[in-house]
Parts: sequence; structure tokens; C-alpha cells
Amino acid sequence: VQLQASGGGLVQAGGSLKLSCTSSGGSISILDMAWFRQAPGKEREFVAAIRWAGSTYYSDSVMGRFIGSKDDAKNTVYLLMNSLKPEDTAVYYCASKPRGSTVVRTPPSYVVWGQGTLVTSPA
Repeated sequence: VQLQASGGGLVQAGGSLKLSCTSSGGSISILDMAWFRQAPGKEREFVAAIRWAGSTYYSDSVMGRFIGSKDDAKNTVYLLMNSLKPEDTAVYYCASKPRGSTVVRTPPSYVVWGQGTLVTSPA
């Protein structure tokens, strides 16, 4: 399985951006997918999970602003980021793991990672 993330860029605070992550070599219909982010000098943190059956979970910091979704036919998951804040500035990574029985928010549990895409939202 390989993951290709895209869609990052520069957006003023308050704006929106949509990230995409396409899986090759593995069907997302049987994978738990997640988005993480890492800001300079900080640890990688959980942002959102899109589980194999379509349920979504979010960190408190993005709840109500970010929306995760998936298109099994395109083998792609998305992260729509609304009302961006300067503190959302980070490299965003998508990741996958074999489907499990519950949502997982810890990076070490995910076995395949995309290359990261930079999101910058200046004040």
C-alpha cells in the first residue's frame, strides 16, 4: 500500500482547503485511514480518522471545522478544512492501518504513511 497526499497550500486565516489522500495497492474499504499533522518543533498529532465503514472522528481542536470523507470508488479520503486558523499551520500526513474494532488516534498504530503536504494559514 502506498499513500499519496495532496492539496496543501497557503490560505489566509478563515479560509478553506481540501486535502486528498489516494491509496494505491490497497482498498480503503478495508482500511482505517487517518490524518495527522506536525507543526515545527511539535510532536505529530491526531487530526481526524475516517474508518473503513465511513465513520469519522476528530480531535477537539478541529471538531466542527474539519470534515473527513471518503470515496471508495476513487480509493481516496479527503479532509475539508474550514475556518482555518494560524495554529492549523503544519505538515499534514495521511496514514492507514488494517481495519480494527475501534478508532485509533496514536501514530505508531498506523503502518503506512503518505509523504505529507504543507498547510500554511497565516494570520
